[in-house]
Amino acid sequence: MAEHRCRQLRVEHAIRPRAVDADAPRFSWIADHGQTAYRIEVSDSAGETVWDSGRVQSAETSLIAYAGTPLTALEDYRWQVTSWSGERDALVGRSEFGTAPDLTRWGASWIQPVQEHALVERWTLQDWIRGAGPDSDPEDRLRPVQLIRQAFTLAETPVRARLLMTAEGVYSAWLGGAAVGDEVLAPGYDSYGRRISVQTYDVGADLVPGENVLAVALADGWWAGRIGLTGSSAQFGDRTALTWELHLAFEDGRRDVIRSSARSRSAPGPWSYADLFVGEKYDARRALDWTSSSFDDSGWAPVVDRGADVARLVPFRGEPIRRVAELPAVSTTPTPEGWIVDFGQVIAGRVRLSIPVVDAGSEVRIEHTETLDADENWFANIVGINKEQTDVYVSDGAAAVWEPEFTFHGFRYARIRGLDRVQTDDAVAVVIASDLEYTGRFTTSDARLNRLHENVVWSQRGNFLSVPTDCPQRERAGWTGEMQVFAPAATNNARVLPFISRWLDNLRADQLPDGRVPIFSPRSPFDEEAAETGQGFGSIVAAAGWSDAIVAVPWTLYERTGDVRILEENLPAMLAWIDYQTRTAAEELPPSLQAVELASERRRRQALLYNTGEHFGDWLTPSTMAGRPTHEAIGIAPALTSELVAPMFQAHSLTLAARIAGVLREPVMQAELGDRAARVRAAFVAEYVGDDGSLPVELQGMYALALGLDMLPPGRRRAAGDRLAHLVRANGGRLDTGFLSMPYLLDALWDSGHRDLARVVLWQAEAPSWLYEVDNGATTIWETWDGVAPDGTIREMSFNHYAFGCVDDWLFRRLAGIAPTSPGWRTARIEPDLACGLDVVDAAVDTPYGPIAVRWERRAEPASIHVDIPFGVDAQLVLADRSVPLAPGRNAIPVVDLAPAIAL
Repeated sequence: MAEHRCRQLRVEHAIRPRAVDADAPRFSWIADHGQTAYRIEVSDSAGETVWDSGRVQSAETSLIAYAGTPLTALEDYRWQVTSWSGERDALVGRSEFGTAPDLTRWGASWIQPVQEHALVERWTLQDWIRGAGPDSDPEDRLRPVQLIRQAFTLAETPVRARLLMTAEGVYSAWLGGAAVGDEVLAPGYDSYGRRISVQTYDVGADLVPGENVLAVALADGWWAGRIGLTGSSAQFGDRTALTWELHLAFEDGRRDVIRSSARSRSAPGPWSYADLFVGEKYDARRALDWTSSSFDDSGWAPVVDRGADVARLVPFRGEPIRRVAELPAVSTTPTPEGWIVDFGQVIAGRVRLSIPVVDAGSEVRIEHTETLDADENWFANIVGINKEQTDVYVSDGAAAVWEPEFTFHGFRYARIRGLDRVQTDDAVAVVIASDLEYTGRFTTSDARLNRLHENVVWSQRGNFLSVPTDCPQRERAGWTGEMQVFAPAATNNARVLPFISRWLDNLRADQLPDGRVPIFSPRSPFDEEAAETGQGFGSIVAAAGWSDAIVAVPWTLYERTGDVRILEENLPAMLAWIDYQTRTAAEELPPSLQAVELASERRRRQALLYNTGEHFGDWLTPSTMAGRPTHEAIGIAPALTSELVAPMFQAHSLTLAARIAGVLREPVMQAELGDRAARVRAAFVAEYVGDDGSLPVELQGMYALALGLDMLPPGRRRAAGDRLAHLVRANGGRLDTGFLSMPYLLDALWDSGHRDLARVVLWQAEAPSWLYEVDNGATTIWETWDGVAPDGTIREMSFNHYAFGCVDDWLFRRLAGIAPTSPGWRTARIEPDLACGLDVVDAAVDTPYGPIAVRWERRAEPASIHVDIPFGVDAQLVLADRSVPLAPGRNAIPVVDLAPAIAL
C-alpha cells in the first residue's frame, strides 16, 4: 500500500476545481489507514475560517457535504482534512477550490460579429439514405471564422483575475497574445436553446498595467455547423455570438468587472471556414498578429450588441475538451493520390503536420478515414452528407507546423496531398477528448483479450467528447441507448460521473413536457422539426431502452460512486418518464390486438403494459441483418422485438426508481413504484411467457433481457436459461444479441448455469464476436460485427462505436472478479474465474476509497491470488462456496489453501 497520508483530495469529484457549482460542495479524500474520525476546515482567500466540522467520529472519507456559512460566488477557498485512526496516527491533507460565478447577475452583452449569412443546409433522413448532398466547394457554402477584439486599460495589475466566457459557436481566446486556458472547442456541446455553459479561466498572469486586448476566434461549432446523422447546418442558430466578463480584484480590495460590449470589433480571419464535419481551411497568407495590443483594428467592423441574456447561462460542469494524447505516425506510403499516413490507432482528433517550404498559394490537403480496403488502398468508410473530413492548409511560402483549431475527425489514416514527400516524423495524430481521468486497468495472459479491452477504452475516449456520442465521425450524437448499455463499463475505466452528469443536465433540459425522454441529447430545434415531419425511425422521439437511460444511468453512477445527489437531481425526470409510460400503456393496444375483443382480465393486463409505439427494439440483432442491405435490414429487429422490449424496460425503470426512492428515504413512493413494477411483471408473464419459460420471439436477446431484467418468475428462469443456451449453441456458440440485450447475454448464461457456454461466446473467433474484430485488426469497437467481412470486404460503417464494448464490465466482474456489493464500493466481492482458460489476469478498478487491484496466476503451482483492498472497503474473496475476508492492504492467497473450494 502507499505511504500513510491523506491524498486525492477532491471537491465534487475533482482535484482543485476552479468553479464548483454547488451550494454545499462535498469533500472526499483517501486515507491510507483505518480512519475512525475526521475534521474538515475551510477558509476563504483572506484566511478566515468559514467552516470547521470539528472532530467527527466516522470512517467516511467520501462526499462529505460542506455545512458552514454560505460560500461566496467566484471566490477561492482552501481546505484541510485531518484523518485519525484511533487516538494517534493523524494524517493531514490540504488543497483548494473555487466557486462558480453567480450567473443571475450577468451583465455582459452577447456580441455578434458582422458576418455573411452562411448557406443553411437542411437534409432529411431520406436524403441521407439516398446519398443526396451538396456538390459545391466547401468555401462556397461555409463562412470564415470571425476574429473579435476588445481593448481595455488597467491602471495596475490585479492580484486575481477570472475570465468568464461562453459562445454560440466554439471559440479560442487570447489575452496579451497568450492562449487562454488549454481547452479546445469551448464551450462544448449543449442543448443551447435551453442551457449554455460558461467557462471560468484564471488569467491573472496574462494581464499587465496599461493596454490589454482580449482576442477571440469564433467558429460555427455545434451551434451553426454541420452535425448529426443528416449533416444539416444551423440546427441551433445561423449566426455565431460571444459573451464574456473579466472579474478583477486589486491589492487594495477594489473589484472591477470588464464586459463584452459594442466596443468590440470584428473581421474575418485566416480560417476560410471551419466546420466540425466538413473540416477546416486555413490560409496562412491571411495570418495576422491580431492578438497583440499593438495591432491596429481600426479598419475592422463594429459588432452587433444583442444585450445581456442570462436565461440560458449555466456554470460549466465536468471536464473540458483538451488535447489528451499524441500518437506518432507508424508508416507513410506514397500513392498516386497522395501520401497515406498510418497512426496505428483509430481516434477522434486531428493531424499536426510539418509543412516544408512550398509555393505561396499551394494547398496541402489532409483527408481522414478509419480504415483502408482489403488491398490497403484508400477507403472512405463514412459516407453521407457533409462528411468530407478534409482539412486544407494554404501556404504563405514559408515552412510551418499546422494543426486545425476548430474541427476534429474520426480516423486512423490520413491521406496528405500537395507535398512531394511525407515522413513519419512529419505527422502527429492529436487525440481530442473530454479530459477524464482514466483509472482502470485490465491485462491478461492473452494478447487478444488485452486488445479487446484496449479497444473499449479507445472507443470510450473517442466518444466521450463533450457529450457521450455514438461515433466520432458520422453522427457525433449523444444517443441515450448507447450510454444506457455502456455506463457500467465506463465507470471501470475512468472517473466519469462529472462528465455524464453534464450530459444528464442536457437530457433533462431536453425532456418533453409530457415526460418523454429524447433518444439523443443535445436535441436541436431542427431535430424537433424533423421528428414532427418524419416517418418510421425518423419520427421517433422517445424509445424503450433509450429513454430509460434517464433512470438506468443515474442508478449505475450511484452504484459505482455512492453519490446520492445524482439520484436527487434526476428523480423528477425519472418519474415524468415513468408516468408517460404508464399513461401510454393505459391508452393504447398493440396493433395485433386493436381489432380483438379482449376479456376484461386481459384488457386490464394490457393496460399495464407499455408495449406500443415506434421503438428501435433490440437494434442491429445480427441474424436480422445477415444477407440483407442495411437500409432494409435495420427495421427487422425493431418490428420483431419492440413489443417485448418496451414493457421489459418499463418494469426495469419502475424497479430502479423504487430502489432510488428507498435510497432517498421516500418509503411511500418506494412502495408504490415497487408495486407497479410487480404488476407490470405479472402482466408481462401472463401475456408473453409460456409455462415452459418460452417467449414469442425466439431470439437470444429476448431471453437475455428477460433473465437480466428479472422478468421471469423463479420457476421458469432455469427453463428460459436453457432455451437461451440452446439458441447460442444452435448459432455455433456465437452471439445474436442487439444493442439493448448485449450487456445481459453473458451474465444470463452464467447465472442460469451455463458458465462454459458464456466462456465459449467470449472466446468465439467467428463473426459475430468480439475477438473476430480483434483478429481483423480492430483498434476500437465496431458499429457492426461484420465491419470487415471474412473475405476482407470493408463495409461503409463506423469503426468506433462503444456500445458493444459493454462486455468490458463483464471482464472486470467475472474474469478478474471485481464487483461492488453495495453502493460506492463500501462492500465488494472478489470472485475471479480461475477456470476461464487464462494463466494470468491483472486488473484494477478505482473506488471512492482507492483502487481495488486483483492479480491471479495459474502458470505455476500453486496458483495464487493477490488482492489489494483500500481502507474503507469491506471485501470478501469468494471461490465456489467458500468466502474469505480480505484485510486492507495486500492479501496474498495460495489457491492450494482453498483446494476443497475449487477444482484446479
